[in-house]
Amino acid sequence: MWYVRCHSGPTGRRFPIRRVPDSMTVEDKDELDEKLATMLKRDENGLVAVIAQQYDTGEVLMLAWMDDRALAATLETGRATYYSRSRGTYWVKGATSGNVQAVHSVDIDCDGDAVLLRVDQTGVACHTGTRSCFSRRLPMGGPQ
Repeated sequence: MWYVRCHSGPTGRRFPIRRVPDSMTVEDKDELDEKLATMLKRDENGLVAVIAQQYDTGEVLMLAWMDDRALAATLETGRATYYSRSRGTYWVKGATSGNVQAVHSVDIDCDGDAVLLRVDQTGVACHTGTRSCFSRRLPMGGPQ
């Protein structure tokens, strides 16, 4: 069984990730477990930042946003489901592109204001066509 973990010390609380048919929509999903919901600190729009990371290599793939329903859908289906701030709608990663994120685990940070998805990324993660959204390195070393 797969779990979501909340790390509030050496032993975090665990919540199961259930698998349901892909044909279900986000609106069909159950509400977020009440105990889990109380652990999250959302922004003024009810959203929490989510980092997607390749589960086996640690590669950071992207940053996106979830509300309670998107997180509930992710936990139920095992497929990364996000909330688009620009479009005001839900999207399942890879539903149209085929660049699916199969979720291996979900962690909540110590403050409850960020979520880490460890995923198995099929194809690219970024809408620009790159494997990771973090592909533009800034120079280090101070003023030149």
